[in-house]
Amino acid sequence: MARSSVADLLAEAEALKRSFDGRSAQRLGKLLAALSRRKFTEAADLHRYHELLLYCRAFPQNPDLLSQCEELLAGFAELAERWVTSGGDSALFDEPEASGVAGTSFTAIFSYHAALRLARLEPERLRLDWDAWEPSDRTAETWRWLFPLVEEDTLVEPHIPYKDWLLAAAGSEERALSCLLERLHSLPAPEKQKAGLYAALELPLRWDLEDSRLSRTLMRGPMEEPFFHEGPLIPRSEVCLERELTSPPIELEPLSEEAGEAFLNMALAASAVRQRELHGFTYGDPRSVVRARLGRGVDVYLCGVPVGSRLPLRAYHAGMLVKNGVPIGYVETLSLCDRMEVGFNLYYTFREGETAWLFARLLGLLHQALGVTCFVIDPYQIGRGNEEAIQSGAFWFYRKLGFRPVLPDVVRVLEPEECRMLGKPGYRSRPAVLRKLAAGPLVFEADGHRGAWDRFHVRNIGLAAQQLRPLEALAEASQALGIQAGPHGEYASLAQVLALIPGLKDWPAEDKASLIEIIRAKMGPDESVYVRRTQQHARLREALLGLGTHRSSASVHHV
Repeated sequence: MARSSVADLLAEAEALKRSFDGRSAQRLGKLLAALSRRKFTEAADLHRYHELLLYCRAFPQNPDLLSQCEELLAGFAELAERWVTSGGDSALFDEPEASGVAGTSFTAIFSYHAALRLARLEPERLRLDWDAWEPSDRTAETWRWLFPLVEEDTLVEPHIPYKDWLLAAAGSEERALSCLLERLHSLPAPEKQKAGLYAALELPLRWDLEDSRLSRTLMRGPMEEPFFHEGPLIPRSEVCLERELTSPPIELEPLSEEAGEAFLNMALAASAVRQRELHGFTYGDPRSVVRARLGRGVDVYLCGVPVGSRLPLRAYHAGMLVKNGVPIGYVETLSLCDRMEVGFNLYYTFREGETAWLFARLLGLLHQALGVTCFVIDPYQIGRGNEEAIQSGAFWFYRKLGFRPVLPDVVRVLEPEECRMLGKPGYRSRPAVLRKLAAGPLVFEADGHRGAWDRFHVRNIGLAAQQLRPLEALAEASQALGIQAGPHGEYASLAQVLALIPGLKDWPAEDKASLIEIIRAKMGPDESVYVRRTQQHARLREALLGLGTHRSSASVHHV
């Protein structure tokens, strides 16, 4: 009998990972063991093997398979390093869809605060990628802040050896990144200015992962009792959003500040190894982290951001989903009153694993934690400017869960397309059709306010505010409410919105008092309090709805 190829073994194992009986699990274990002894000649096959192991580790069928996957993943760095040193083409592992595997390296550009934290977590593995860095004219501005006498070069010389200045200060190439970050960190300047100076460098960093616990191969969150999939995964047809939104409350467990910091380190690294950054993981508040157990081995960690990193009007929260200790995806939310924009992403490896159930449980948790009842999916999530979402048919994932389009042009495309799907089993929408369906947002309401937020966009409020003079708007809003505030800080930004509200000065005293409490909550330790208070202020909700729904450049209301 001919020996099966690596590709054949992978294909059989990938099919069996979704079969749930004793014989399938036993055969799957044998296939994984056989693959561990094979010599990989293609980077794509090595990557498929890694993703297969990671999936089976997160969705194990029994304790033996979990232990086997954990052991094989623990040795993956050595396998990958042998493959690279034997001449394997490692270019695939420099791409976002495959980066972060133990035993490989990749280059990426991170923000200042992300680079600062990663350099603390991985000081021996993160370095400046000299070959990929091309200094520009903007480098001179940053160098002026960091290196004494550099103006002798930057102001008069035509060709500046920027690398020489950095090496002279650092003493060696190995110390270059830490030297640069230390000097930036110690500058007597605001954090936003430091971040801007660093961003101007467009500095590529090389991360040699080796056997790092921050690689996606080995990254693990806390795991108590593992969940074993002894039966079929929950299909989308059995998922009901209304049922999840009215299900019994999920316990929210606040973490200690130390545990919250550990989570943020994991969350930032889980994104960074995939060459992504989330605002909430880079700037998250460790004192705000809570954990919720969704069931079936899934924990969700939610966090907010501290004052100074918040949005002017909407409340921001981020979360990470962890399945049997393995990070499998994340969520970002933007909340105002009862409306929430949801950005949900399950890492590609795990998209065959109960995605609809996970999303529904997550919305139930967010409804419980923040009181929101209207969920909005941005067009990017379903394909506008996002080819991955087009290829995966993301529009239909949300549509089949009950989300509806709000743009008339999209509705006109949708109706005949749904008729085709009913009449032709297995029918798939063409990419051109999916791009038309992704032209506008999708909305799901859990209460009776159908359509209230359909045409709302927070950008309309921001654009209207551009016609105001900031100091005058601050003074008008403050006078209307009978409060005093300086020209800087979170309230100064929020005042630009309040100044747009018609007749604010004539509001009843009790409504003004409630609004002042909302302002205080926006600057308080927990933004979820702010969200809930905006839901309870009917007059403010109505005003914000009007400002965000009707964009007008011809006139501006004054308080």
